[in-house]
Amino acid sequence: MRKNILIFLLVSCFTTKAQLKELKLNTYTFPEIEQLQRQKPKPIVVFIYTNWCKICFGMKKTTFNNKEIINLLNNHFYFVKLDGEDKNDIKLLNKEFSYKPTGSKTGIHELAKELAYIDGKVSFPTTTFLNSNFEIEAQLDSYIASKKMKLILEKIRNHKN
Repeated sequence: MRKNILIFLLVSCFTTKAQLKELKLNTYTFPEIEQLQRQKPKPIVVFIYTNWCKICFGMKKTTFNNKEIINLLNNHFYFVKLDGEDKNDIKLLNKEFSYKPTGSKTGIHELAKELAYIDGKVSFPTTTFLNSNFEIEAQLDSYIASKKMKLILEKIRNHKN
């Protein structure tokens, strides 16, 4: 009897674990999105951050880990994370964007500057919403809580339809 209970408990644990499949946010690069837009156009959400920014880190851990946000982004948008200090060149719409030093150990990526420039400055984090033609529809330069992000994404999704 004990052996049967133990086997039942072990099987139950494995079955439950398999059912709790982790939901993962699909993240793309700009070249990937250019290809995907030809097949299936969708709005684009670009999260512009830096590795030293605590607010950016908080958004990654909360907003972009929220199951509702992940579902909305995966199903209705293309999502890009862009490090504002990335030193790699990015080609987008036949233009090359690169890192530009602003001091001995500081600088900003041209594409981050292009997408996060609001009221004469760039701040982190900035979330930029692009239409399927890569045109800026909206920019928000602060922490966006899950509840607010959900409202924004649903509004963009409904406006698109």
